Amino acid sequence: MDQLKKPQIIAHIEKSLNFSIFDTKWIPLSAKFVVMGSKPNGNGIVKIFELNSGDLDLVKEFESKSSFKCGSFNASTLRKPQLAVGDFDGNLNIFDLERPSQPTFHVEAHKGIVNSMDAIGGASVTCGAPEICTGGRDGAVRVWDPRQNEGPVACISTEENAEARDCWCVAFGDSYNNDERAVCAGYDNGDVKLFDLRTMRQKWDCNVKNGVCSIEFDRRDIKMNKMVVTTLEGGLHVYDMRTQHNSKGFACVSEKDAGRSLGTNGVISGSKSTVWCAKHLPQNRDIFISCGGTGSVRLWQYNYPSKRSKELSDGSLQGVAGTLDMLQAVTLSMQPVHCFDWSPDNTGLAVCGAFDQTIRVLVTTKLNLY
Repeated sequence: MDQLKKPQIIAHIEKSLNFSIFDTKWIPLSAKFVVMGSKPNGNGIVKIFELNSGDLDLVKEFESKSSFKCGSFNASTLRKPQLAVGDFDGNLNIFDLERPSQPTFHVEAHKGIVNSMDAIGGASVTCGAPEICTGGRDGAVRVWDPRQNEGPVACISTEENAEARDCWCVAFGDSYNNDERAVCAGYDNGDVKLFDLRTMRQKWDCNVKNGVCSIEFDRRDIKMNKMVVTTLEGGLHVYDMRTQHNSKGFACVSEKDAGRSLGTNGVISGSKSTVWCAKHLPQNRDIFISCGGTGSVRLWQYNYPSKRSKELSDGSLQGVAGTLDMLQAVTLSMQPVHCFDWSPDNTGLAVCGAFDQTIRVLVTTKLNLY
C-alpha cells in the first residue's frame, strides 16, 4: 500500500489520572467521554471529560463504594444517555449522569466481579427491548431489562455439578428485528459459546486455547456477519458468521502475531502477549483496532473472499474466511492498552486507557479512503 495513503494513528491528548482505569466510553452525540475505574482505597470512580481544543476539561465525577469494572451507554436513548456500570461486588447499576448520586436501576447481578457487559436497544427501534448482558466471575451470563427489577430475563449458567468457568467477556449480536437476539460469551479456559436467546439454546461453541479477553460482532443490530475474538498470548480470530456448518462451525482467519511487540520501523518481535480488546470502527465495520499487552494498538482491515461459502461433497455449505491486512500500528505506552472506544459521531476519534493510569485521545487519519 502507498505509504502516503496509510492511516496514521496520532495520540492527540494524554492525561494521567490518580486511579486504575478499567473502562472508557464516549457519550453519544457529544464531545465527552467517561472513564471508570478504582481508586487506591477501593472506591469506584467515574470521571466525565470534555474535549476542549487540545485539552480535556473535567466536567463531573462521582464515586461508589465498589470499584467499577465495565460500562455501556447502549441500552439508553441517544438523546438521554444513561451509563450502565458493573462493579467488583457483582452489582449492575444505571446512572443518570445529570444526577448520579443514586442509580436509576440497581440489581445484584453476580456473585463476584462483573467482568464484562454489553447492551443494546436504545439506539434503534427495530432491535427489540433495551437489554443489558453481563458476564461474571461466577461463570454466569445474564440478560437484564432495565425497565423492570424482577430479576434477569435470561440466565445462562454452568451445568449442575460442572466446574464454573470465569466468564471474561460477552457480546450481543444478531439483533436485526424485534424477535432475534444472540449472545456470545468467552471464558477463561478459551471456550467461546454462542447462545440463541429466542430459543434459549446454545447454537455453537469452540475453544481458542487461551483465555478469551474480548468478543465483538461487527454490528449488533444486523444479521450475524463477522465476529472478532481476542485472547491471551496474542490470539486474534475473525469468524465469518454468515454460514454455519453442522460440524465445522464458522470459518475463521487468525493472526498469530497480534500480541507481539513492535520494534523499530514497526517490525514485529518478542514474545506473544495479551490482545486485550478489539473494537470495530462504527462508520466502517470492516475496519477494527486491537489493543495489545505491549502497549501497542493496531488497525486492521478485513477483506471478504470472492465467495463466502462453498459446497462440500456431501452437499452441505461451509463458510469461507477472508483475509486480514494490518493498516497501521503504533506503540502508545510501556504498559498494556486494555480498553478502547471509537467515537460514534466523529470518524477516527477514539479514547483508550492503559495500565499506566493514562487516558489517551487518539485521532486516526485517512479512514475515509477505505
